[in-house]
Amino acid sequence: MAKAKTAYVCSDCGASTTQWQGQCADCGAWNTLTSFVVEPASTSKGAAPAAARHGGWAGRPDAAGITALRDVSQTAESRTSTTIGELDRVLGGGLVDGSVVLVGGDPGIGKSTLLLQALAQMAAQRPALYVTGEESLAQVAGRAQRLGLPIDNLHALAETCVEKILAQAASAKPAPRLLVADSIQTLWSELLTAAPGSVSQVRESAARLVRFAKETGTSVFLVGHVTKEGGIAGPRVLEHMVDAVLYFEGESGSRFRVLRAFKNRFGAVNELGVFAMGDKGLREVPNPSAIFLSGSSTAQPGSAVMVTREGTRPLMVEVQALVDASPLSNPRRVALGLEQNRLAMLLAVLHRHGGVVTGDQDVFVNVVGGIRVQETAADLPVLLAVLSSLRDRPLPEKTIAFGEVGLSGEIRPVPNGEERLKEAATHGFRRAIVPRANAPKKGAYKDLEVIAVERLSEALDAAAG
Repeated sequence: MAKAKTAYVCSDCGASTTQWQGQCADCGAWNTLTSFVVEPASTSKGAAPAAARHGGWAGRPDAAGITALRDVSQTAESRTSTTIGELDRVLGGGLVDGSVVLVGGDPGIGKSTLLLQALAQMAAQRPALYVTGEESLAQVAGRAQRLGLPIDNLHALAETCVEKILAQAASAKPAPRLLVADSIQTLWSELLTAAPGSVSQVRESAARLVRFAKETGTSVFLVGHVTKEGGIAGPRVLEHMVDAVLYFEGESGSRFRVLRAFKNRFGAVNELGVFAMGDKGLREVPNPSAIFLSGSSTAQPGSAVMVTREGTRPLMVEVQALVDASPLSNPRRVALGLEQNRLAMLLAVLHRHGGVVTGDQDVFVNVVGGIRVQETAADLPVLLAVLSSLRDRPLPEKTIAFGEVGLSGEIRPVPNGEERLKEAATHGFRRAIVPRANAPKKGAYKDLEVIAVERLSEALDAAAG
């Protein structure tokens, strides 16, 4: 038998090396290399290829040989509804058979609750197994009863050894078609001597579960812990092994939760699901635009409303700005929910093409509700909110705005302008400041006055009323 060897793998990027060093040569991170024992290669006739053992494409049933793409069957993926509409939206329309989904989030955010609710509802249609490595079966059953979930068809297993989990799943009658592993950081393999939660154990356990999902067509959910930086704990290669990576987010003290897809091989990666945590678990929010608005009866200085797009859904969010005289020689620029460098650029454009000086002011910008706006449609409402706070004058009541601001002061169009205006009209807004290229035909909206602008100066004049 070949002697086991020790290797070192980076917990950030997954790169491996045979010698320990302070800095990873691939990603440049410091003190991220941890040791693990490399499994000796088997020489028996029945040994599976290395790619098959570790979840590679060689272990898949359709990897019989080289095939012309024109001869490959293009049947649509079989999807199953999770019975939770917001979760189906983020997954791209439902759960694909044989897919592996990694769900991450802060402790206590509701990851286990969400998956237990989905599994309990889906268990009536197909066999389901909830594997817990962090709680006892009594704790899982108690939570399900408190939430009022139907658990007659739901089976559970308290185990952390991945070989025993797969053996139990293979011998179960009927075999599970849905499996939740809570959490991947608690699982370990008998073939490795490293402690559970180490880089090697997380990677090996995930690889075996991925291979099980692909060979049997079982849909697998993996619950993942997050680091203090907000990323999934363990090697970065873990996110590459799975089919979808979902992050469960929420502000501390708020009952609202946001489920966001950062990777999805079967759907869009910019979809958003919104939930509200209550005494009966997580509840879907059918109208998320309402929770992202402050609900104030009167307009306030420093506040502007915009329509952003998250996947296929338009969302109305409130952008708040606070501008105050700075006691510092280098005034602060703080952006929550927006890119800070873009805020600095927009303030420079406001000075150069709008004649508004903020060089001696602290500027704080926040997107209400903990939403992160990554599209350029937020440029115009951010500048309007900053100007409103600086002059201590609220924008006209029931006004929305969206548009990209160029470095030369022009207002550029953004995608899906018609859908954004329709969303604003639905929520009773009466004025809309938009790029001229996004303006609809005259008379398209009876109760919504659309003000089309081409330059930043025009937008500032329109915002003044």
